Amino acid sequence: MIDRALARWEAVQARDTHADTQFVYAVQTTGIFCKPSCPSRRPARDHVVFYDDAAAARAAGFRPCRRCHPDVPAPLVQGDLIAAICRALEGDGPIPSLGELGDRFGLSPTHLQRTFAAAVGVSPRQYAARCRRERLRAELRAGAEVTSAIYAAGYRSSSAFYMSDGSALGLAPAIFRRGAPAAAVRYARAPCALGQLLVAATERGVCFVSLGDEPAALLTRLRREYPAACAAADGDLAEHLAAVLRYLEGALPHPDLPLDVRATAFQEQVWRALRVIPPGTTASYSAIARAIGQPNAARAVAQACAANPVPLIIPCHRVVRSDGDLGGYRLGVARKASLLAAEECHPADGD
Repeated sequence: MIDRALARWEAVQARDTHADTQFVYAVQTTGIFCKPSCPSRRPARDHVVFYDDAAAARAAGFRPCRRCHPDVPAPLVQGDLIAAICRALEGDGPIPSLGELGDRFGLSPTHLQRTFAAAVGVSPRQYAARCRRERLRAELRAGAEVTSAIYAAGYRSSSAFYMSDGSALGLAPAIFRRGAPAAAVRYARAPCALGQLLVAATERGVCFVSLGDEPAALLTRLRREYPAACAAADGDLAEHLAAVLRYLEGALPHPDLPLDVRATAFQEQVWRALRVIPPGTTASYSAIARAIGQPNAARAVAQACAANPVPLIIPCHRVVRSDGDLGGYRLGVARKASLLAAEECHPADGD
């Protein structure tokens, strides 16, 4: 035992990186434990105790060093670390605070927040809230009672849900649970230059827009979200449908219609930025990321564009890659090219 302790102390003195996976050392005077290779000043030997792993040091009451992060396995230094934080946020318990996450992963709350937001595009709390909302939708779609679904999704109470995310479903939970009954979501279709156009709306505003080659395929997409949506009576959606058709025929300004869409905080930021891009112009995913104060979130911006349920109204077709390539588009890249070409022929007379 003496020889083993001596070997470990020599590894600490040498800052031996090979020993990082074999043990940690704790300093009794500071209450902190470190990897053998930690760059911090070496403590006095009398103040040091050794543990086989970080869990044992934690169990003894020590906390991880914020310089060497002994709680984070080497493979988790960046990419896997973000994935591990995501998994911690995806649970159905209370959303962990930044301090709790920092203690768990050996990072300061500020560094964890900054690193996570740069990689994912939203803060840890926003990511956890989005996961919680998705669990709620899944529970409601499966037929769970509203109150049971709210608790199963991780909300502490019904009031906590209504205060924080009460409008996140786009519909009242009981209505969403029934698949949005006929009175809640109506749709109308019409042929257009780019195929078939479908526009759906609740009493609050447009909730879904799509283009396709076959009417049946458009209805399939709509009913994934709103299983009980029904065709609108003549005139119910006439103005909304006509506004989008006029735009597709080359008329400007861009359709400015009331919307009823669900979005994360990050998506809301992106979609607001899209709506100020003038017709006839484009912006890169990177430029949008910079515009919303998330310069490293270009990939997350692209994902927010792909999640846009009302393309044509929120004009995600105006966002392209930095090299000028069109990138993706949920309605098809060929339609994206057609939309941009039409707008170039009719520059921003006013949007």
